[in-house]
Amino acid sequence: MPAKPTASRRAPKQRRITAKLRAQAEVVRERLAAEYPDAHCALDHASPYQLLVATILSAQCTDERVNMVTPALFARYPTPADLAAADPDELEELIRTTGFFRSKARNLLGMAHDVEERFGGEIPVDRDDLTTLGGVGRKTANVVRSVAFKAPGLPVDTHVKRLSRRLALTREDDPVKIEFDLMPLVPPEEWGDLSLRLIQHGRRVCHARKPKCGECVLNDVCPSSLV
Repeated sequence: MPAKPTASRRAPKQRRITAKLRAQAEVVRERLAAEYPDAHCALDHASPYQLLVATILSAQCTDERVNMVTPALFARYPTPADLAAADPDELEELIRTTGFFRSKARNLLGMAHDVEERFGGEIPVDRDDLTTLGGVGRKTANVVRSVAFKAPGLPVDTHVKRLSRRLALTREDDPVKIEFDLMPLVPPEEWGDLSLRLIQHGRRVCHARKPKCGECVLNDVCPSSLV
């Protein structure tokens, strides 16, 4: 059955932005842009539909594993209409190795039904519309908006959360509150790129357990630097 629409989450209260915080954010943005000028989404896709499916599958799964699964999945279900008509057992088998395959299959079917019935088979751009689809939360919606549609969106994953806290750009733990803390610090057209670059820096340098502070281009401005 299609997932039922859910109400949008109320935006957190806006904090006061100081000149020091803006300066810190600008240094982070500029240096990461120079370090990762070609940062891009690691999920292979050729359309907003494919990116949405891949992002739903990426929950609790590596991008590499998702990219191994999606070629066969997209060949079998090239459109939302095809996915909406999928046999649940066949769909589960195709995505089994991504983990939590039963709930992901339900989410994919719900998403596809919603796209067909409420959006004429087209993936919506609006965040509030996206988050009414099966399996689509705010982070997934922001990924699709910023990557597939080049619209303002700032996905907060574990890397963005970790790095933004270490860099003192936020004190929050909740991803939505972190997103709203980061948004005023850079222009909207930079939100998606900032997220991608923080993710890439987190994967390459600022690891969760043993950050490579000696190799970090931000070590002189990072309050958490071990250098």
